[in-house]
Amino acid sequence: MNFGLPTLTNTANTSTANSATNDESTTPLERDRPADGSSSTDAGRSSTRATTETDTIIEARGVDVYYDADQALQSVDIEIPERQVTAMIGPSGCGKSTFLRSINRMNDLIDIARVEGELRFHGKNVYDEDVDPVALRRKIGMVFQKPNPFPKSIRDNVAYGLEVQGTTDDIDERVERALKNAALWDEVRDQLDKSGLELSGGQQQRLCIARAIATDPEVILMDEPASALDPVATSKIEDLIEELAEEYTVVIVTHNMQQAARISDKTAVFLTGGELVEFGETEKIFENPDHDRVEDYITGKFG
Repeated sequence: MNFGLPTLTNTANTSTANSATNDESTTPLERDRPADGSSSTDAGRSSTRATTETDTIIEARGVDVYYDADQALQSVDIEIPERQVTAMIGPSGCGKSTFLRSINRMNDLIDIARVEGELRFHGKNVYDEDVDPVALRRKIGMVFQKPNPFPKSIRDNVAYGLEVQGTTDDIDERVERALKNAALWDEVRDQLDKSGLELSGGQQQRLCIARAIATDPEVILMDEPASALDPVATSKIEDLIEELAEEYTVVIVTHNMQQAARISDKTAVFLTGGELVEFGETEKIFENPDHDRVEDYITGKFG
């Protein structure tokens, strides 16, 4: 199978790529996606809805990450299911954000970073030489801790990714759809020419989410997306994440264990030294973890 990405890297062929069907020559990175603290009784979204079988969309095998001589992650193995919320928790400096940035090769932007092992998206190692990081990031979007809208209008913020990849058709319709999916449309529909920098912090973060999903990714990575927000804005972001998981795979890093318990289906616990100690159903992680170190962290004995 050819794993090159010519149709995604050549903006002149964008419309052709968008209309391509999923035949055997289509690569995994080219496929379109198919059409408060908590108590023990509410840990994990899976406890409030029917459990369904899901496919693995992201798989790490023996992933090590180094910053020069310092090792940030040690031999991480994990299988992340599609269209669910996977939370990554752990103390500061344990490597959870480093792993998140490894998924869509954001660590490539750090000169001293080095990734070893395999990190697969739809079975394809994203660190293979024939994978274009820019094309990868169109399929795996990212929302950062601090809202970072561009100094542009609300409309132009959302349309930015579409215009970069050469999309010219139905821009306004796509912008509206993204804002609706980000639960922001009703609040800004009459002020799309207003600067995105004039929105509140919570609105700015939802604008960044709209920008991330406008290009129709499959995965949304979120690095502590609510840590800088007030409780009301945080609640809106959490509600939005649960809604997004009906259509997208969401991987979120959070320091807020109650938040992880509320919104996630799966939880990965990273501890000091860059080690992924335990990964499983959120309800089990919070109520009956397999490892004493995880229980000690969950119960606040350290961290």
